[in-house]
Amino acid sequence: MNPKNNFFDTNIAFSKGIGDQRALLLHGELGIETYRDMLLHYPFRYEDRTLLYKTTELNSQLSFVLLKGKITGMAMEGTGAKKRLTAFLSDGYGAVELVWFQGISWHQKNLNQHSEYIVYGKPALFSGKWSITHPEIDAVLPGQPLQARLTPVYPMTEKLRRKHIDSRVLYKAVESILERGYSEIPETLPLPLIRKYRLISKQDAILHIHLPASENSLHQARRRLKFEELFYNQLQLIRNKFYQKREQPGAVFDNVALVREFYEKHLPFELTGAQARVLKEIRGDMRNGVQMNRLLQGDVGSGKTIVAFISALMAFSNGYQVCIMAPTEILADQHFSNMQKMASRLGIKTGKLVGSTRRGERDILHSGLRDGSIQLVVGTHALLEDEVRFHNLGLCIIDEQHRFGVAQRARLQQKNTRISPHILVMTATPIPRTLAMTLYGDLDQSEIDELPPGRKPVATTHRFDRHRVAVFGFLREQIAQGRQVYIVYPLIEESEKSDLKDLMDGYESISRAFPDIHVSILHGKMKPKEKAFEMNRFARNETKILVATTVIEVGVDVPNATVMVIENAERFGLAQLHQLRGRVGRGGNQSFCILMTSYKLSADTKKRIDTMCRTNNGFEIAQADLELRGPGDLMGTQQSGAVELKVANLAIDGPILKEARVSAQEILENDPALAAPENQVIRAHLRHLGENATNWSRIG
Repeated sequence: MNPKNNFFDTNIAFSKGIGDQRALLLHGELGIETYRDMLLHYPFRYEDRTLLYKTTELNSQLSFVLLKGKITGMAMEGTGAKKRLTAFLSDGYGAVELVWFQGISWHQKNLNQHSEYIVYGKPALFSGKWSITHPEIDAVLPGQPLQARLTPVYPMTEKLRRKHIDSRVLYKAVESILERGYSEIPETLPLPLIRKYRLISKQDAILHIHLPASENSLHQARRRLKFEELFYNQLQLIRNKFYQKREQPGAVFDNVALVREFYEKHLPFELTGAQARVLKEIRGDMRNGVQMNRLLQGDVGSGKTIVAFISALMAFSNGYQVCIMAPTEILADQHFSNMQKMASRLGIKTGKLVGSTRRGERDILHSGLRDGSIQLVVGTHALLEDEVRFHNLGLCIIDEQHRFGVAQRARLQQKNTRISPHILVMTATPIPRTLAMTLYGDLDQSEIDELPPGRKPVATTHRFDRHRVAVFGFLREQIAQGRQVYIVYPLIEESEKSDLKDLMDGYESISRAFPDIHVSILHGKMKPKEKAFEMNRFARNETKILVATTVIEVGVDVPNATVMVIENAERFGLAQLHQLRGRVGRGGNQSFCILMTSYKLSADTKKRIDTMCRTNNGFEIAQADLELRGPGDLMGTQQSGAVELKVANLAIDGPILKEARVSAQEILENDPALAAPENQVIRAHLRHLGENATNWSRIG
């Protein structure tokens, strides 16, 4: 709705059945302040009230029913917490009891005996009698026909329900707003697009998303609103990409002397075809004078680190500095260790800056970054501090980028005020294509979709708790062969509300089961020095078993560790299970992942476990995760200024997304300024979406 239209700016308090007190509650709980907000608060499901039942047709298989009858009597029953109002509804075929434990006074006052009502609720059989607790009830007005319909159910909060604000209240308010404002709803898509894809109008889409006349009208409303959401999402991302290519100059890295030297003298192994392809794409970005903004996706163990280092060599060869930012100290330590080994062979000075870095070390590091003597720095959020200044920062590499906010990445980029550093963001959490297009459609994207030669897929099995003795026997066999083992628990301390295996209890159990084997422990509440000590013991093969929490999910690289046991695997998401599994299989020996669970598994959990056992492909796992959980977690990282997806579902709406992206691309290629008459509706809607607000998505 156009923000300049005064009708839709009207405070919701003026809507039917709302008033000042309810308006304050709706604003505080749901962010609904105006008529526009109310119309954009879409239902999340619909109840089928198109079939009228008789009381004689009630049975235990029915979830909800619609009844019509007269109230033949009312009675107060029970005392204290069991006090309730019971009304007796007869439809001429039989009777049903209507029961209220709350709102008793209101119903006593407003329900009339011998009057006819429409009742909707869940029937239950008690002592041979059918009853409905807290039904929805509406009086049948004389001469008014029964309107069978799909009834919307809106997102609510418990506080609103306690204040007697339910879906019916919102339904009545929306109905009232649409009665007066339907004709005022402006169109937001160009007519050529509406005709091309046979979309209904915006007016009808808003009407039928709230008050669908049929299943088909609801389908058409959703289809129209999905296309619009995805079209504007892609339009903004593509415009940002065009802007970045046109307005953001980048350093030109045309000298590759260090890359050549590294290839000829120090490359530890032959690059895979996928790594070579990605490096060619990065090289093309870095030599064209435009700032690179590239997302690099690669499954666990696919070799992103060597790609990042060779990319850094391109910067060093041209007199620029590089920073690598990781989300945890463990991951930063891992990167620093790997990078320092390779960099030292080429005479490149490196530094590390994390939260636990001492003051004296920081001062030396800050000085080296300012005068340019330190060419590569690896760190955590500490790199964002104002006192960290660079002599000539040319490349920012951000690992596990989904753990950083866009504003944080912007601060890192602003460390060079003369020219925009190139940005390479990496993730070992594969992102389904539809999600990547929606979240990162303004970034160029590369994939390392090939594992290094010699890497064997991790053999994954599912075992129940009763198999523990056999699992321990297998661990002994592996340790006897010189291998090491991870055992991961979801908790650090015992929780009264949870039946999870407690880490400390697990550590003691493992120590008792393997009294002759050295065991380490690692969790997030340990001090950095303690973590490093335990991790180094395990890395040096001094301890054979590492009992840990998910702190080892990223950043721990021990090629000799070949077994990953995940306790209570049912409590982890697919992406996290895949990340944990990626800690093994990093050497040439066959590795194993054992998923331990209880017997009580939901249908979704069984799908997760089966998927893990069936495939090692991260992109396939990411797609399955999207279909099971929806895009919620990843969408939490959505860039500021991007269109919120309220109706579109990225797990199933890939075809609509592709059509929307193609349409947005064509329109911007033909009319970059959106000056054509048919595109004025786009310009108007972009203004409404806050196009002039700070748009961090241009920063990658």
